[in-house]
Amino acid sequence: MPHWYQRVAQSLIAAWLLFSIGSVAADSNAEILSAAQVREDFVELYQTLQEAHVNLYSQRSKAEYDALYQQMFSEFIKPLPRDQVEIAFQRFVAFGRVAHARIDGLQQRFVAFRQQGGRALPIGIRIQDGKVWIADNYSGVATVQRGDRLLALNGMPIATVLQQVGAHVSADTEYLLHTMLELWFPALIWQEFGPLSQFQLTLQRAEQTPQVLTIDAKTRSEAQAADAKQAPVLSLDWDQREARIINGERAAIGYLRPGPFYNNEPGANDVWDNRAFVEFIDQRFKQFIDAKLPAVLIDLRDNPGGDNSFSDHMLNWFADKPYRFASDFRIRVSAATTASNARRIPPDESKHGSIAQQYAELYAQHQPGDVVSYEFPFNTPKAGPRYHGEVFVLINRRSYSNAVLVAAIAQDYGFATVLGEETADLATTYGAMEQFTLTHSGLVVGYPKAYIIRPSGNTTVRGVQPDWPIKTPIVEAADDPVLQIALAHIRARMNN
Repeated sequence: MPHWYQRVAQSLIAAWLLFSIGSVAADSNAEILSAAQVREDFVELYQTLQEAHVNLYSQRSKAEYDALYQQMFSEFIKPLPRDQVEIAFQRFVAFGRVAHARIDGLQQRFVAFRQQGGRALPIGIRIQDGKVWIADNYSGVATVQRGDRLLALNGMPIATVLQQVGAHVSADTEYLLHTMLELWFPALIWQEFGPLSQFQLTLQRAEQTPQVLTIDAKTRSEAQAADAKQAPVLSLDWDQREARIINGERAAIGYLRPGPFYNNEPGANDVWDNRAFVEFIDQRFKQFIDAKLPAVLIDLRDNPGGDNSFSDHMLNWFADKPYRFASDFRIRVSAATTASNARRIPPDESKHGSIAQQYAELYAQHQPGDVVSYEFPFNTPKAGPRYHGEVFVLINRRSYSNAVLVAAIAQDYGFATVLGEETADLATTYGAMEQFTLTHSGLVVGYPKAYIIRPSGNTTVRGVQPDWPIKTPIVEAADDPVLQIALAHIRARMNN
């Protein structure tokens, strides 16, 4: 399967399973909305974001947001298809530069387009140091090669293209924006410019003279066939749980790839049932302890995240002190958040049951607009046998959500040494998403209800920065060069 399709699947899991944010409610109304309906929904969108978003103006001033609101409101003067309303509203939400404020519709529309035989741009990109490179080539054109620099697309400078399509992506930082553009570049090009039959690429190889090539758009099956003819490259399976002992000249190292922090068992009815995960982790750490391994490497690269009820169990095997995932968790109380939370409480929920019930009790004690800190309890390290060797955590820019929290906890409490590439997702973030539905369009809007500060209290707007940075190549060879460098680092440390 082409590698960017795997990343598409990862994003879909993260958006649909973990956060349950779709673009349109199941009972939404007509496909065409009148100008009055669009305007009424737009008013509802901005008003509710102002009331419920924990900090809507964290990266844009109110004056800037008001100006965009007035401009867009004045342009809604004719009926519009719902998908065009969705695109416009997402651009408005994305203006705030907060990744957890968004309307997830592009993914669904593009996947449906592709399943119907739709043709799209057959390349994957990598953005590094402000430059754009060809990371995957599904065109079938041999003169397009991985590692070529992409200077222009259809005659438009690539920086202009990124700026144009990036306006539709919710992202707190340029680094996170670029990571999301890598994931969804063909889809964003399709959304921005429509279905095209051909694309003109301006490419440069090393220091050679740039060349202009024309490639055909490809269906999904055509792209897969072209990919099969390419030399193999690394393709990390984000859904796989794996553990093994990697032998070396002087010492063996335990390798654990825990996979997503939710139930990914085939046919699972409850995505948050952690029993199979707990069994897997217990067996693997017992194996590492029995083998008297001096070090374990936990690989969180390309991990979509999940829930701490999974990851805490893993951390408890090597944590040596009580811990929690945040030093502060500040929630903005609002009618939208109260209603969204109430939908997660079963009718027979006991008074002091789930976290949703605890949130409901907190909201009842405060007024809309109040920002209150919710105190999460500390987790206690595992009683009985634990792993006492050195632990290392390997991350990359595509370690998301709860995987970032795991790396931050391990780093801030000194449980592990973090290696690899800085995460694009933030360690201190606006998150804990809730949602509301717009009246006429049925569009479902996700927003962050909380400001989550990492355990160290550091509020810098960045991802987890590794203790031992390892640069990820533009094109990763099939032998996994980053993992090999990480293992060499660990062995060198063991030998000192």
